[in-house]
Amino acid sequence: MGTSNPSGGAAPKEEEDEEMEGADEAEEEKSQSDGSDSAKASDPAPFSEGEKVLAFHGPRIYEAKIQKAEVLAGRWKFFVHYLGWNKNWDEWVVASRLLKFTEENVRKQKDLTKDSQAQERSARSRLSQKPSKTDVKPEKEDAKNQGSKGKKRKSAPPNEEKEKEKKPQESPLMLQFPLTLKKQLVDDAEFVTQLGKLVKLPRSPNVDDILKKYLEYRTKKDGTINESVSEILKGLRCYFDKALPVLLLYSKEKSQYNEIVEEGVSPSTIYGAEHLLRLFVKLPELLTHVNMEEEALTKLQQKLLDLLKFLQKNQSLFFLSSYDASKAAVKAE
Repeated sequence: MGTSNPSGGAAPKEEEDEEMEGADEAEEEKSQSDGSDSAKASDPAPFSEGEKVLAFHGPRIYEAKIQKAEVLAGRWKFFVHYLGWNKNWDEWVVASRLLKFTEENVRKQKDLTKDSQAQERSARSRLSQKPSKTDVKPEKEDAKNQGSKGKKRKSAPPNEEKEKEKKPQESPLMLQFPLTLKKQLVDDAEFVTQLGKLVKLPRSPNVDDILKKYLEYRTKKDGTINESVSEILKGLRCYFDKALPVLLLYSKEKSQYNEIVEEGVSPSTIYGAEHLLRLFVKLPELLTHVNMEEEALTKLQQKLLDLLKFLQKNQSLFFLSSYDASKAAVKAE
């Protein structure tokens, strides 16, 4: 995912950020392996530096290149760069998240991509008929849009496929995720898709609670109720409730959704921060067709980034550190 400069213009970060690289190493991905990744410095590495590989990131597989290979904490770790993506997504991974670049594994990658894209196309089609471009309103005066569009650019959320043979769909919104929340997203995907564990529902605090807490936080900090923030939060809640069943669930979570969420019940009263964070990943995609003046877009982006920082600040309170093994996960398989 790219970054935005202070003026609101979009400019991808091309140079390597050494500070982030060091933080990535310190905050390396959890290994959920059964010990197969354990290694000694004298053991041969299963992958070599400079090798082109396929890497799991959440439920998808991406082409990557190994930049470093080291034995860290008793297991081989590999610092990978996802080919075609901003270096902001470079990270340390264990061997169990890597595949050799073979014809068989490439077919596996394509099959996963095809299934995911079909699901997302269906979700976008259903969602496009519901939320209007006024659901998320950064300022009241946005209604005065006269057709002037803000600058658009490509967003790169971790679960979004880069289609090389087509011009990438551009998004008017660019969100920079804090490092710890990026790690939260990857851990979330690993718990559900690889370990078959689910978030225990209902969550407390739920999405409604979190949005209310944020509004209280902003009101206290600003000394007054900010109407534009209130409107944005209402829009986020609307998007969450509509997107959750069609775009924010992994396949193993759908049986749980059908069992827990009754007709007429808002998902925002059942689900929590884990699924709210997934919505932030999808927002650039959902807002692709929203025409918005550049100034209004910049204000919306700033407010959403502030909410992300609020989630990061309260990460230990809002997010689960581990998920439960669930019958729903078994059924979904």
